[in-house]
Amino acid sequence: MEGAEVSLAYGIQLPVQSQSTLYAERWEDAAGPADLVAVARAADRAGFDYLAVCDHVAVPRRLAPAMSTVWYDPVATLAHLAAVTERVRLLSHVAVVGLRHPLITAKQYATVDHLSGGRLVLGVGAGHVREEFDALGADFERRGAVLDETIDALRAALGPEEFPEHHGKVYDFSGLGQRPRPAQRRVPLWVGGSSPPAVRRAALKGDGWLPQGDPRDRLPAQIARIRRLRADRGVAGPFTVGAITEPLYVGRAGWEVGRRTLTGAPEEIAASLRAYAAMGVDRIQVRFRSRDRSELIDQIGAFAAEVAPRLD
Repeated sequence: MEGAEVSLAYGIQLPVQSQSTLYAERWEDAAGPADLVAVARAADRAGFDYLAVCDHVAVPRRLAPAMSTVWYDPVATLAHLAAVTERVRLLSHVAVVGLRHPLITAKQYATVDHLSGGRLVLGVGAGHVREEFDALGADFERRGAVLDETIDALRAALGPEEFPEHHGKVYDFSGLGQRPRPAQRRVPLWVGGSSPPAVRRAALKGDGWLPQGDPRDRLPAQIARIRRLRADRGVAGPFTVGAITEPLYVGRAGWEVGRRTLTGAPEEIAASLRAYAAMGVDRIQVRFRSRDRSELIDQIGAFAAEVAPRLD
């Protein structure tokens, strides 16, 4: 798409910091900050485009068996990772920004961008846990409309102006200064989600799209819709199309990695992943099967050395 890279870039959602049963490995339950940092540094050294962390303030008891209650705060985590990495970008995937006033969100993430030397990518989404919204006094039923306005407010509050201004139905502010400003003149804002409203929001308001686990066969139609929406509205400029791949394991595991896992020789894996680029995807988010931290770091290294050079 517009602004596409020559080759397919790749990022990773970090382990440990969120532990939904949908994707967490068993070893993560006993892991902690040292493991998180070691994996982040390995991805940084290996040339990964971004590190991603998630966002939930509080998980209701009814969802805890599936989601777990382990969700590190994204701002604190990204700030910590900024200090222990050198070049990799720092992505919130995704921040549920409707839970907070946009001036609070802007203050937090502008500081992360400032401290990291301009490495922030702000990924935002509508959220899905009603109890979380209710506990924080946020409007769950209108969360889509609130997110639309919040994006506009964040564009102003994360822009170059020391005294940003926004006048909307939900939020209204002017004459209030915030420094430090972000290091980037325009912080990339990617929109997450795969529902029709989320895809539309990404196309018209975002600098990129983060699908919510769409299978491969759904991606071409979603990407085509984004292109059509942007063309119809005359929206120009760089736009990043993301995708979350199947779980990966480079080589032959010798243990059961799951039937959905893409595994085998590096060229086999690369050939399969190149199909994403053919669809119009710019960046893939990968996640590796592993039994411990060491195996995960080995997989990160093997991917970077043996698979990534074959993605062109």
